Amino acid sequence: MSSTGDMGTGNTLPITTRKKRIIGSTGSLHETYGGGGCFNEYYHHNHRWQVSTDGCSVICRRIKSLLKCLIPRKNKTNCILTVFMLIMVIIMFTKYIRMITYDDHVANDEDPIVIRRQILDETNLENSPSIWRNPKSDDRYGCIDRLGGETRNRSALTNGYILVQANGGLNQMKMGISDMVAIAKLMDATLVLPTVDHKSFWTDPSDFKDLFDVKRFTTTLQDDIDIVDSLPPHVAGIAPHQKDPVSWSMPSYYQGEILSLLRRQKVVKFLHTNSRLANNGIPDSIQKLRCRTMYEALKSTKEINELARKLVNRLKQNNEHYLALHLRFEKDMLAFTGCTHGLSEKEADELKALRYGVKHWKIKNIKSMKKRQQGNCPLTPRESAIFLQAMGFPSSTKIYIVAGEIYGEHGLEYFKEKYPNVSTHSTLATEDELKPFKDMHNQLAALDYTLALASDVFVYTYDGNMAKAIRGHRMFKGFEKTIYPDKRNFVKVFDRLDEGRLSWEDFSLQIHFLVIRLYAIHIRSISVRLPDSTLLIFRFLNPGYGSVDTIRGVFAYSKCTSSIE
Repeated sequence: MSSTGDMGTGNTLPITTRKKRIIGSTGSLHETYGGGGCFNEYYHHNHRWQVSTDGCSVICRRIKSLLKCLIPRKNKTNCILTVFMLIMVIIMFTKYIRMITYDDHVANDEDPIVIRRQILDETNLENSPSIWRNPKSDDRYGCIDRLGGETRNRSALTNGYILVQANGGLNQMKMGISDMVAIAKLMDATLVLPTVDHKSFWTDPSDFKDLFDVKRFTTTLQDDIDIVDSLPPHVAGIAPHQKDPVSWSMPSYYQGEILSLLRRQKVVKFLHTNSRLANNGIPDSIQKLRCRTMYEALKSTKEINELARKLVNRLKQNNEHYLALHLRFEKDMLAFTGCTHGLSEKEADELKALRYGVKHWKIKNIKSMKKRQQGNCPLTPRESAIFLQAMGFPSSTKIYIVAGEIYGEHGLEYFKEKYPNVSTHSTLATEDELKPFKDMHNQLAALDYTLALASDVFVYTYDGNMAKAIRGHRMFKGFEKTIYPDKRNFVKVFDRLDEGRLSWEDFSLQIHFLVIRLYAIHIRSISVRLPDSTLLIFRFLNPGYGSVDTIRGVFAYSKCTSSIE
């Protein structure tokens, strides 16, 4: 049974960058949108500005001419003005000298740029094989802090109370809750602590407090919105007005129609939370709030984190690397997508019956072969093993499977032939350690999420909600290495290898090219500029459903403003 919950639509967030040539300088510096941009401190560390001989001679001539003016004259006003101008020139010249003699080695140890560089130095060790090294971050780092004027006025009256029930699997719920926090901010409304879906495919009985640290959630967001555990007495007797907000709505929809409704009714219950807020055209402060909720406020409970820490330590014994593989070859996902490649006819029939039995899965008649050729199927365990092999991961690699039970008669058999050092939460944890989480699929998904986040390399074979959330979070943490195959082209190349029409060397070379090409296309053609923005949002299109899915990875160059670290 699945523990990830990828069947809903995802969500996203915003930033683009470019390099601008500086006339007369020895390099280029990054220009960041918003407020005219900001100076890249990294450039200042690495390219010292040179003062030309002509510049010095001009300054000396100016000073000499000013000194001549100090000779006593009848016009005292001119003398006073001359002295004032001389003082200003000295001050400006002193500041200029300090700038050009800037010393790299006296940087403040608390400076975020210095800290980021230290982290990258630790992760990009020269003696580590290249497959484990993190990509360069180009001095980007998470930029989600609120500005002074964005802090809520705690003495202001609320416009009403919002009740929400987060629907879907764990990561769809997290994205939905992030949007609900943003919507509450847009309407100056009070958010009642969200409840979670118990009627989805997994019928998980976990409540919000079983999945997330409630104190962390309320404390992290206390300067953004008002959050209460339950409706206060003066509105507790009001029957909530039920409303299903329009998907992908702009802020104006909530600040107009929905706000008017909230003021009249006092208490409104939203029936769905996923994809209720548009990805683009949103104020920067709201985009940051969505990310702050996703990455800072929605932390797992102490019990989940403690077990995750134990499992990570077991995987990293003797400072070994480990790879987390999101192998979404699970019964629910295969039934939902209609993908049956590598399965028996009996298994294909079982998946079809399951798909037709779930009413809210709208698409029933699916051609598996066509779906696979379009790149919309999860890779099979065999395909995944050969992909990792082509990428250069040795058979001794420690691999943690981020998934529930792998479907099919042969399960992980072929994968383990290639990579025997495989673990799941079921094999890595003891029976006693897993006992509190028995049948708690969302809690186990949170456990898997934490281990994937801590991995040295994360590889995913299906771009569902969990894969997107982890990828965005790893980018947010510092561009930690994540690999995703171009499945549409991968299956073509893979089939040619299977048919003997392609050598292993050519296959491996083409796989490397496809991975690099896919990354380049995403960054080049999908990043978007927002007006007056210092944010970057990486949007990835999900070709399977034609919807825009979001990776909530928000970054900025150096110091995007003086108050954002």
